[in-house]
This record gives sequence, structure tokens and C-alpha cells, in this order.
Amino acid sequence: MKILLTGAGGFIGTHIAEQARRRGHEVTALDAFLSQAHGPGSRPDGFALLDIRHDPLDEILGGVDVVCHQAAMVGNGVDAQDLPDYAEHNDAGTAQLLAAMSRVGVTDLVLASSMVVYGDGRYTCPTDGDVPPAIRQVDDLEAGHYDPRCPICGDAIAWREISENAPFLPRTSYAASKVAQEHYAGAWCTLEDARTIALRYHNVYGPGMPANTPYSGVAAIFRSAIARGEAPKVFEDGAQMRDFVHVTDVARANVLAIEQIGEHAQGLTAYNIASGQPFTIGQMASALAEAAGGAEPELTGEYRRFDVRHVVASPKAAAVGLGFVAEIGPEEGLAQLATDPLRRR
Repeated sequence: MKILLTGAGGFIGTHIAEQARRRGHEVTALDAFLSQAHGPGSRPDGFALLDIRHDPLDEILGGVDVVCHQAAMVGNGVDAQDLPDYAEHNDAGTAQLLAAMSRVGVTDLVLASSMVVYGDGRYTCPTDGDVPPAIRQVDDLEAGHYDPRCPICGDAIAWREISENAPFLPRTSYAASKVAQEHYAGAWCTLEDARTIALRYHNVYGPGMPANTPYSGVAAIFRSAIARGEAPKVFEDGAQMRDFVHVTDVARANVLAIEQIGEHAQGLTAYNIASGQPFTIGQMASALAEAAGGAEPELTGEYRRFDVRHVVASPKAAAVGLGFVAEIGPEEGLAQLATDPLRRR
């Protein structure tokens, strides 16, 4: 298949390109190499240097079978002043790409989405059943009570796995932009009788993670601290529940989606892409420190009210719909991350 891969020079994009080419696909690698993600300097050969927000895309889309759209501004986006940048990069960029695909007649899209669309997950209250979490209160956080409460009775609630039909509850600029990307793709599918597979990534880590950019994830931040001889500093009590999924598994999920999108019905189909092995932030920091021979993590008790406490989504639909099951568990993968090379600006 002929694939147009946006964001091909990024952390996940480079792994997708490698796996897709290894499976015999022709990949046109497109990236704008924006300084926020890549820093200044020379650009590698073999890339089409285009910015999907502004540059004409019709010619490069000619003959393409499927677009794999990874280009995005990522990070938390926790300040309201970040909203315009996320809207411009992620939403306007995606809209321009979809419009160009419509003009050229490309009707298959694999879209990089994220578990952040779910916000702070879903919970069960012993009294009120399945509920969304109430917004955490400063008094609770100051007292070291970090878990959200029931929005109805105020009692303790327990987190549960999320399926793809869970409602969107975005809490940051980035999360809102990923929701918008899915909505734009869904509308495009209706208008063009097209197909989209949206892959909702969990916490992606592995070789080539950016070490010192706004795109760095918590795993890379902890890994960089250990390399400096410092203890990883863990917010709250370290019991925040996540799913850490290795980048090679994420790349494989994308290739499976590319190869199987023709078997999907018209419209947008979403899949959670996760390891299926929940891990706490504290466990992750400890695993990295132990593998690297570094200092034990430090629980700081610091908090940010808007941070997601727990979010774990079920990977069962991806197993059925794509045949995707993660091959690298967090214990193995995080031990490898202790010595994996990171990308530096």
C-alpha cells in the first residue's frame, strides 16, 4: 500500500515508518519539523517538508491509498493561553488535511488519538453506581486525599476500565483538540463516505522519546532525572493508575489499522491502544530507578488540581477488531527504557 505518514519524524512516526516499510509498504514521510518538537538544526533526508496547516497537500496525496495522521502538538496544554495553539496545530491542521484528501479522493484515514479524550476516566460508587468523578477539591488535596469523590453523594469511588463508548470529558487544551480531531474525522467520513480508524493511545514510551521538549512524557522526565543522578519526583502519592504501552506496540497497531481499514465499515471506528497491564506512576518510577541503579523515587505530595487521577481503558476491542495485543509488558519495557536512547534537541 502507498501510505502518507504525517508527523513521520516524530517519536511514534519514526517507528510506524520503520515497521510499515519492513512489511513492504511504500511510505511517504511528511513532517514540518517544527522547533517545538525537534529544535533547530538540519533536517534529515527522505522527508517531505510540508506544514499541513498551510502548505498545499493535493500533489503529495496523489496515488495514496491511506493517510496515517500522527502530526500534532502534544503535551498537557494546562494553561488557557495554550488553547489557540492547540486549535491551530491539531484541529485546523487536521481539517486542512481532510479537505485535501476530499479533493484528491483519498477516503481512508488512520488517526492518532489519545486516552486523554476520556478525562479522568469512569468510576463506580457503592451507592450511586457508575459515575463520572467529581472535580477534586483543594481541601481534599491539601489533606492528602487525592482520589476523586462521587459527584452525587460525595463518598469514595473506585476506578474502572473504560471502553470506547465512554463519554468524552476533556480536561486540557490538548485533550480538547484530540476530541475535535475525532469529530472532524467523523464528519468527513459522513460527507465523503469515508473511513477512519482512531487509535486512542495510552501512555506511550520507548526508545526515541524526546527527553527535553514540551513533548516529553512522565517516563522520559523520570528517566532524565535518574540520568542526572537525581531521584524521580512523583506527584501526589504515586498511586495514580495508568497504562504504559511500548512505542513498538503502538506502531504495530497503526500498521494493522492501515492494512485492515478496508475491512471496516464507513464512518469512524475507535480503538483503545494499551498494554492491558495497569501500572501506577509510583511503580513506573521505581521500575526505572531499579533498572538504572538510580535513587529511589521521592513522593512529593505536590499536586495539580486538573491532573487526571486514574485512567485505564480496555484494549479488548482492538484485539477483536484489529488483532492487536501488546507484546511488551510494562515491567519488561520500563526496564529497557532505563538504557534506551532518548531523542535530544
